[in-house]
Amino acid sequence: MATGKIRSHKRRILFPWEGRGGLRRFFELGRIRPILIVLGILGFVLFIAMRERRAAGIRRTRATLMSVRPAIDAYMADHGGACPKGLGELRAYARFKDVPSDAWGKELRLICPAEKYGQSYVLESGGPDGQPGGLDRIR
Repeated sequence: MATGKIRSHKRRILFPWEGRGGLRRFFELGRIRPILIVLGILGFVLFIAMRERRAAGIRRTRATLMSVRPAIDAYMADHGGACPKGLGELRAYARFKDVPSDAWGKELRLICPAEKYGQSYVLESGGPDGQPGGLDRIR
């Protein structure tokens, strides 16, 4: 018999980062590619969801503004063109129980008389940030 190297038949359990190749083999592009694809898809879906949520808030606020305008017009017609002191006075002219607010929970602003010639009032929302006169205000 040849006396050579004797192989040990003991089996050893290796963690994925052990053995041949170490961490480099564990993080090969073949194993990371599906993870990167899933993360990219999730990021895209989150981006679209955030944009749609903001757009839905703007649409809801515009609908609220359009539903409050007839109540303001009716109040002004009944009071000889006088402006209401606040939106709370409009409850008799509209079907809302509370003072109307925008999609972000902030009260609408009524500016009466309006600053522009030909307008009797301005009804607006501060938008998502709630700042009056901001770039994202909704009229």
